[in-house]
Amino acid sequence: MIKEWIARGIVVLGLAVVISIPVIKTVHGSDAIVVHARMAENGGWTPENMTIAVGEPLHLRLTSDDVSHGFAVGQLGQPAVEIKPGEMTDITLVFSKPGKYTFYCTRWCSLNHWRMRGTIEVTDPQAKTEPAKPPLYVTLGLDIDVAHKAAVTPAGIPSAWRGARLNRRVSEAYQNREYYLSHTPIDLWTAFRSDQAYKDLSDQEVWDLVAWVWQFNITAQQVQAGKELYAANCAACHGEKGSGNGVFADQLAAGSATMATNQSTGEHTQRPANFTDAAAMLSASPAHLQGKIIRGGMGTGMPSWGPIFTDDQTWELIAYLWTFQFSSEVTP
Repeated sequence: MIKEWIARGIVVLGLAVVISIPVIKTVHGSDAIVVHARMAENGGWTPENMTIAVGEPLHLRLTSDDVSHGFAVGQLGQPAVEIKPGEMTDITLVFSKPGKYTFYCTRWCSLNHWRMRGTIEVTDPQAKTEPAKPPLYVTLGLDIDVAHKAAVTPAGIPSAWRGARLNRRVSEAYQNREYYLSHTPIDLWTAFRSDQAYKDLSDQEVWDLVAWVWQFNITAQQVQAGKELYAANCAACHGEKGSGNGVFADQLAAGSATMATNQSTGEHTQRPANFTDAAAMLSASPAHLQGKIIRGGMGTGMPSWGPIFTDDQTWELIAYLWTFQFSSEVTP
């Protein structure tokens, strides 16, 4: 009798354990991947590479081992998740398309914050692989590493409002988006300056006309979206006003001096670009700027944003960068 009760007890206990396993798994997330975040200098993400099939949920438990971080996946559009030291944050991701996605830290946690990146490989054996479309700067054959400087710069900030008030007809050849994307402001200024139709205008008035054409090709919505992207991802290095004096600018500038002793090959950095520099910006086309953004500045410390931003986001960011050169405000 005693042996029979013992046997029954073992069976009941076994059933209880079997029944409780799914509950424990759901409540405590034992099927989730625990991802640790650390500043890039201390290792970044662990693990930094994951694989999941299309349509399958990817459960992650995020925690920080040092300071507060943020987690987001590039080109997905979902809001960033805050990761606090010593706390667990649970999220579930489901991918509808195959490909290699980049996840990254969204909080400026250190000088090498931008190095905090990892990948999620999303697989689908049934999917057909299509060749990636080359970026515009490649299609145009632009060398985005060559030095460029406008020989002529405006005496003051060009005004799109004043340019519109000139009431001059601008040829479609100069006003269409294809021209805007592939040419520089100095290209257009030179074209206007050599056209007899604009001979009576002063140099500054021609710059105002250029500002109007540039504004014609962007929208207020793009500028606002670009402003938000810039504040979140660029201002820490390039500065809130675009003058290259962000909170990390001095440390990046010091990179060239410490290259031989403290930095390895590929870690060389330099002072961030100054978007208020008229000679540099007015000699750069939107396609050139997009190339710098998506590929990064080789050997400068400028990260590659191609895996992070969508194509539309790059053009929004560029639309905002022009506000450091051209004014759209109504002036007397």
